Amino acid sequence: MAIKTVVLGAVLVVLGVIVTIGSDSGSVTSLIPAFIGVAFVVLGLAARVKPELNHHLLHASAALALLAILGSLGSAIGRGADGWALFAQVATIVLCTAYVALAVQSFRQARLGRSAA
Repeated sequence: MAIKTVVLGAVLVVLGVIVTIGSDSGSVTSLIPAFIGVAFVVLGLAARVKPELNHHLLHASAALALLAILGSLGSAIGRGADGWALFAQVATIVLCTAYVALAVQSFRQARLGRSAA
């Protein structure tokens, strides 16, 4: 799951950069997906380096994904985004929702594995 976390982070970084370049935005807010992505990369790499903290770090990454979903939903709905901003928000929602689904599956498998042992 740590590798999936790093991959999600990298995709979000690329998304933020593409949206910033594509929209020719001078605003730092267009890089929000990239900032979130960097946090995912750090959490994923830390989970690889410190296996004893793996479950804590991956729970933190699942919580971050939930916050990203809620923030993007709130921004998309509350502000009525369009164009590149809407693209970035919808992409963030889709990517983070898929990640949360994978995280829940992983957590369930780990729990079942502990129960069987």
